[in-house]
Amino acid sequence: MSGVKRENTRELLEMESKYCSWGDTVHYSKNLKIFERAEDIYLYDSEGKEYLDLQMWYSAANFGYKNKRLNDRLKSQLDTIPQLACQYLHREKIELASKLAIMNEEKFGVKGRVHFNVGGSAAVEDSLKLVRNATGKNLMFAFYGSYHGRTLAVSEITSSYRYRRRFGHFSNRANFVPYPYCFRCFYGQKKESCGFYCIKQFAKLFETEYYSVYDAKAQACEFAAFYIESIQGTCGYIVPPEGYFKELKKILDMYKILLVDDEIQMGFFRTGKFWAIEHFGIKPDIIVFGKAMTNGLNPLSGVWAKEELISPDVFPAGSTHSTFSSNTLGTAVGLEVVKIIEEADFEKTVNEKGAYFVKRFKALQKKYPEMGDVDGLGLALRVEMCEHDGFTPSRDLANRMFEIGLEGNLSVGGKKRGLILDIGGYHKNIFTIAPSFYITKEETDLAVDLFEECLKTALKK
Repeated sequence: MSGVKRENTRELLEMESKYCSWGDTVHYSKNLKIFERAEDIYLYDSEGKEYLDLQMWYSAANFGYKNKRLNDRLKSQLDTIPQLACQYLHREKIELASKLAIMNEEKFGVKGRVHFNVGGSAAVEDSLKLVRNATGKNLMFAFYGSYHGRTLAVSEITSSYRYRRRFGHFSNRANFVPYPYCFRCFYGQKKESCGFYCIKQFAKLFETEYYSVYDAKAQACEFAAFYIESIQGTCGYIVPPEGYFKELKKILDMYKILLVDDEIQMGFFRTGKFWAIEHFGIKPDIIVFGKAMTNGLNPLSGVWAKEELISPDVFPAGSTHSTFSSNTLGTAVGLEVVKIIEEADFEKTVNEKGAYFVKRFKALQKKYPEMGDVDGLGLALRVEMCEHDGFTPSRDLANRMFEIGLEGNLSVGGKKRGLILDIGGYHKNIFTIAPSFYITKEETDLAVDLFEECLKTALKK
């Protein structure tokens, strides 16, 4: 790095330390980086050094950085109708909502409507309004390990107490139940022999009124909805066993509990299907989505709900509102994303690329027992870092690898590079891998080679 650039970087970091809030997640890392450019699957620092990105902005930039087609659509919208108060209509909003609603009707055989907002938390807030409006109840079920956002109301259905602790009492906190995390079963069971033990434990809550969930005489449940991530995101891209959600849905239907599917991180083909829930053969009542809908170019999120929950008769004008909801730039890019999906065969390519990634990681796992679990669905992949026994969680090893990747000194193929990793999991020891849908076989090989170099370096420290 030249002296001028080095001095400029130092000055910027000093300004950041004084004037920027540390309330976001930047300071999770000790190794602060200022990136100056992004393209395809790479980020570039002020030296021009490339960092291969295996998390693509938490699965927001599924279609690659600086995607020309999406960038061009955004630019053209800037020259036509760049701003419009959301109380007025524009073509892109109507067309995008129509495409999503018609698609869901074809997938699930249910009519519904779409409401747009900005950011995942805002969309989840809207879904809570829909649920409470329809049921008159304000208590929800959610999973251990759930992450639905950090706004106040949404924190009530996000399981980590860390996000609530400093902000007072949360009287509507969800009733959290164990997610089917088979590698580390909450109940100490084995997937091959448990017979859905966790489902049976949930079903027991309804056996007697004294378990504080259900009044058999009135045939009324105190809980309005169950919020799920069909593939858990922040807690480690955990894939449930086949049949789990079908069994859960039977219980929810029996007691008239709505199912809300949070697809904010997994929607738009991250798992090899448009919605992750399609893998599990059940019909949600509400779907919440965002992130990749605009490839990260503009904050836009949304809620799809069944007609009886969102029709104008029950959810009239003014029921929810945000200044930037259904904004013209976001809906234009979102519509282009859907068109790209319609023209491509991501179900085939995402699953093929994901299978190759898993194959390469599993081959690496044979060399390094510290890679305790490797799994995935589509291009939502997980690598769980452990102690040498292959099971005890190693947060320290994951952190070392994360920082080493950010240093940008990994040497593969005679070139120094960095590696962008993201850590999740109940024990903060899982790399959640979410590469671009356009990653090539050669780039996948490079990514795995960089990962191995990162792991070898970390094990020496």
